[in-house]
Amino acid sequence: MARYTGPRCRLCRREGSKLFLKGDRCFSEKCAFERRSYAPGQHGKGRIKVSDYGIRLREKQRVRRIYGVKESQFRRYFEIADSQKGVTGTNLLVLLERRLDNVIYRLGFADSRSQARQLVKHGHFLVNGRRVDIPSFQVKVGDEIKVRDKSKDIVPIVQAIEAVARRGVPDWLELDAENKKGIVKAMPERSHITMPIQEQYIVEFYSK
Repeated sequence: MARYTGPRCRLCRREGSKLFLKGDRCFSEKCAFERRSYAPGQHGKGRIKVSDYGIRLREKQRVRRIYGVKESQFRRYFEIADSQKGVTGTNLLVLLERRLDNVIYRLGFADSRSQARQLVKHGHFLVNGRRVDIPSFQVKVGDEIKVRDKSKDIVPIVQAIEAVARRGVPDWLELDAENKKGIVKAMPERSHITMPIQEQYIVEFYSK
């Protein structure tokens, strides 16, 4: 399945909640979801009865779109989570949180996960001193993520760091804004994910 390249605000309206796909704009009055919180299309305002399957499908799609992951990748993450010890839904969210592009976004080096993914692909970050250009790279405890010296003054990164105070940095990460680097202090836990996600619906969707 190809990556979606259409209007991102349309995805928020389709899922019925803010997905924070456009960075700073999502916190402003320009947010399309704030102005039109109903589904897109000519029948968007109509009442639509959603089946149990539809509820679970929508939750899966919503989480997939939040993290910007393709369907095949998302299914693979679920299979890995299901094979691990512990709660499958929580394992899935932890795997998604440990993606390098998500960590870059959480640290405030990018305004959105899609921007973080692009910056990683362009090789602007070092992990433990080595350049990593794979957005799906899984970070681990003790990893140091740092902006390359040549990239410290590029506009997107500078602007993102200035705006990070609005959303904050999670407890499992430590940000050194002055030196533009961060450290993974611990593995992310379910309590660190503040968005209203019903991961059990995803487990039920794939378990059928």
